[in-house]
Amino acid sequence: MALKHYPEEFKADAVALFLSDPSNTYRRIAADLGISRGTLRNWVLEAQRHGTAPVRPAPAQPSTQQDLSSPDVHEQENQQLKARIRELELERDILRKAAKYFAGETRW
Repeated sequence: MALKHYPEEFKADAVALFLSDPSNTYRRIAADLGISRGTLRNWVLEAQRHGTAPVRPAPAQPSTQQDLSSPDVHEQENQQLKARIRELELERDILRKAAKYFAGETRW
């Protein structure tokens, strides 16, 4: 099997995507990007060694008491939804770049 060479920007985006949410797994992100789990893991470890990896946020702790009519609850939910939107936009952009990259590789 031939080794594939990925652009540094693609690697950095993949690492950022993995580190953007504590619920992400190597397997899920790698499958989404069409790379192997081990490759993604190596990229993340390398970025962490060089200090270029962003800090992975801690998992959010669910609150035990919430008043559904409170404006604070709505504000918190709004922030969570905006964060999810940013994550999905990042995933979309990475997948677009990957599609463009792989489309350039095929020479029929």
